[in-house]
Amino acid sequence: MTATQPVRPGEWFDTGMGLEDIDLSWYRMDITTDRYTDPEFVRREHESIWLRVWQVAGRASELPEAGDWLEYRLLDQSYLLVRGKDGQIRGYVNACRHRGNKLCIGRGNAKRGLLCQYHLWSYDLEGHLKGVLREKENVLTALDKKGLGLFPISVECFGGFIFVNPDPNAAPLAEFLGQEVVDLLTPYHLDEMDTVLDVREALNCNWKVVMDAFEEGYHISGIHPQLLQVIMIDPSTTRYKFFDKHSVSCAPFEVAGKAYGLEEQVEGIMSLPETFPSVTAVLPRFQELVAEHRGADGELKLPDGVTPRTLLQKATRETLTGMGFDVSALTDAQMSDNHGWVLFPNFFMTVRAGEATVILAQPHESGDPNKCYWHIISVMWLPDEYKEALHAQRIDVTEPGDYKYFTALQQDYEQMPRQQLGLRNKQLDHMSLVKEEVVIAHYHSVVDRYLGATQGVAP
Repeated sequence: MTATQPVRPGEWFDTGMGLEDIDLSWYRMDITTDRYTDPEFVRREHESIWLRVWQVAGRASELPEAGDWLEYRLLDQSYLLVRGKDGQIRGYVNACRHRGNKLCIGRGNAKRGLLCQYHLWSYDLEGHLKGVLREKENVLTALDKKGLGLFPISVECFGGFIFVNPDPNAAPLAEFLGQEVVDLLTPYHLDEMDTVLDVREALNCNWKVVMDAFEEGYHISGIHPQLLQVIMIDPSTTRYKFFDKHSVSCAPFEVAGKAYGLEEQVEGIMSLPETFPSVTAVLPRFQELVAEHRGADGELKLPDGVTPRTLLQKATRETLTGMGFDVSALTDAQMSDNHGWVLFPNFFMTVRAGEATVILAQPHESGDPNKCYWHIISVMWLPDEYKEALHAQRIDVTEPGDYKYFTALQQDYEQMPRQQLGLRNKQLDHMSLVKEEVVIAHYHSVVDRYLGATQGVAP
């Protein structure tokens, strides 16, 4: 690196912690199973976690116009998110201050304000009580009206996501995330990406089973064999970064020198769109770069330091830059490698240059610990001419199995309920994690901390 080259935040990976650097004594590696199956645990989480933390409610692009609103449900609580005339998104408890009637269900637009259908009390987009049916007859003074606005909740946006916190006195989102997390995620320009997949569905498993499933790559060999051609299952190459509440880890997309030859690696990259759709736009340039290294006999020979992975990186940077997307603050590795982010309590994201897939996990409103929701949001950077055609509206799946996810997600979808069935066995009182599952251990240390049962000090 020359003196004129700025340090890119993604360069943390080059010197990041490997498994051998992690002191497992910081964590409990035996995770009790009651946190997945006990209704009392659901109640404790509701009070100690969900009503106190920042959580993603959707994308800001879901509320493009003034007056657009959507309902955010959390267990037995309902909140209303509204974009004001000033462009700001605000949040309120979704209950009329008169008799508590739920104001809004689902999503819609209320440019003229919010109206309770029960007794026709109305509120402006800033939550102030505007009008009351037969106001004079009911002797409601201006002072009374001022004190009867909707109860606010904390709302902020980051990376194009709407974060809400049911606690109206919550500390700022930036403080919850931490400056280093903000600095590492900002160069991806997630706020410039468009939603290309938006699916929510109830699952027969605990919400933490969903989180655990995406916090380790140990299971890839078992249920995602298709990914083995592009993901190196070598624990020594995975790098980790732990924060107070959150974490990020990455395993390089490369199998050079391992089980697969050059042609098999190229074939694996050509199949990536099944899981990472934005690669489709990059493949023509990737094929051109590969062709430059084929001899007259068709044999592929790459010089030292060049691999199918580095060709994918070059093709990705050139393609995205050529389409007008700024990737200058991302490293070459971020062109190809998916970084796995865990933002407490329920946000997991795989992200690489130009695209990200987010899995959100939520407890079920019934309070049944054996049920939850997962919400899949995939975003991608798109040129203007493709935005309208590829933009995805929310799909709420009501019949299990009706929606088919892309291959890797479908495999997880089918696996997680099987795990929940096993966790319900009375004799199994704890799970036994292996070292490769240290992200799960870190995650549950944060759960314990919020529940007042800290088992160790996070690094």
